[in-house]
Amino acid sequence: MDLLHIMARISTFKLYQIVILLCAALAVFIFYYFGSERENFTSTTKRIKENRAIQQAEGDARFSVEIKDASLKSYVISSVEQEAKNITKKGVAYHTLMMFTKVDKNWGLQEKFKAAMTSMTKYCRLDDNEVLHLHFVSDSRSKEYCESILDGLLHGALFKYKITFHDVNALTEKLAPIVEAMQKHFSSGSGTYYSDSIFFLSVAMHRIMPSEISRIVQLDLDVKYRTNIRELFEEFDKFPSGAVLGIAREMQPVYRHTFWQYRRDNSKTKVGDPPPDGLPGFNSGVMLLNLEAMRESKLYNQLLEPERVHSLTEKYHFKGHLGDQDFFTMVGMEHQELFYILDCVWNRQLCTWWKENGYKDVFDLYFKCDGDVKVYHGNCNTPIPED
Repeated sequence: MDLLHIMARISTFKLYQIVILLCAALAVFIFYYFGSERENFTSTTKRIKENRAIQQAEGDARFSVEIKDASLKSYVISSVEQEAKNITKKGVAYHTLMMFTKVDKNWGLQEKFKAAMTSMTKYCRLDDNEVLHLHFVSDSRSKEYCESILDGLLHGALFKYKITFHDVNALTEKLAPIVEAMQKHFSSGSGTYYSDSIFFLSVAMHRIMPSEISRIVQLDLDVKYRTNIRELFEEFDKFPSGAVLGIAREMQPVYRHTFWQYRRDNSKTKVGDPPPDGLPGFNSGVMLLNLEAMRESKLYNQLLEPERVHSLTEKYHFKGHLGDQDFFTMVGMEHQELFYILDCVWNRQLCTWWKENGYKDVFDLYFKCDGDVKVYHGNCNTPIPED
């Protein structure tokens, strides 16, 4: 009896211990599961909120969007946004424009653009009441690419700036009716690079850009600056009365070749001859467009009319393939008073293609450029010298 009683007590004790252990284990489980889960949820929520705040701040620091009209979207760096707006109201805005289409998958153009923007940032200096307004005409994918690298390219800029993207399709629709007649004379064929209306933008920019923009400098992507771009805008003050456009001479015998028939029929002409006395034509890599003067010039706007374009192309037997450059060159043969000749140091072209293609004997007469170069132009994929 005593033995059975002892064994019963031991069994009861073990069962009691087991129950206690199970309760303890359950308590620990409940504590860690629910307690730790609640803690994780709270900390995770906090992190999510913090990350969203950081991402929002970073997004605001990169670009804010202001829709002005269907074809114009402004992306303004927020750190200078208010200052830029104030400056454009009471100060000076220097407007530049670059064609930025089909760049997203073109490594060569991307590298040229990086070199251009990096060198511009390096040398540009503006006064406190001045802002550099960069305009890009772009397709959607190229715009996305541009947005992704602009912060880095403009990093450390010692000037205030504003950035505006113009939708290429919207501008093309506006341009087409104006330049349709000249495209067949100055394009290389349907579906080719310069056959798009947008590559005649400079010709009719005074009818496209807002009226408050009175001056703008259009630049190719394949340029490299060696001086402050602000100095280029000072060239506007040198325009003679009646001039609407500042542009440098073509530095190859391109138009000696293009005007061959007119030159054959007019042996004493200066058309196509080298500088300083000849008329070698123009290069559109760097152009100073006085939009206000273009709007007011009766002569210039008459020259945009289809019958005038046709008349001049017939007179000069002209068939080109370089878009706006061809138009300005042909008009310049007839109306030199519309142009201010920009010194070659502002558009130091480097291409030498025509030297090895039939014009070696006269090439250097066109290619010569004295003076310190301010803007290099690596046309026809020519490497630009390092600093």
